[in-house]
Amino acid sequence: MMKQENKRLNLSINDGMDFFAHEVSVNYNPTQFIFDFKSITPRMDPRNQDGATISLKHNVVLIDAYHAKRFHELLGKVLSGYEKELGKIEKPKAISKAEKKRNKNPKGKKEKVSLPSYLG
Repeated sequence: MMKQENKRLNLSINDGMDFFAHEVSVNYNPTQFIFDFKSITPRMDPRNQDGATISLKHNVVLIDAYHAKRFHELLGKVLSGYEKELGKIEKPKAISKAEKKRNKNPKGKKEKVSLPSYLG
């Protein structure tokens, strides 16, 4: 019988920065899915006479197709659990109100516009 040695494993954990995503886009290529999380923050600088500046930050996550499928399954389970415990997730009334206001052109005809849009 071989003597089993107890080896120690040192584990270093590098926590990333917290990031609030206002928008996300998802793209793919033959081998991976690309999640591009965006944080959009308007900045006012009194020294800038040209108006507001928009600060746009990206956090990009790339995962292979199999793990994207697993992520989809996991997110579905988590959302289902959330709604069972806390109630149905619905669009905030403020967004619905803004969409109604924005979707009317001057002639009163509706046009399709998705909100929120931080870039006009």
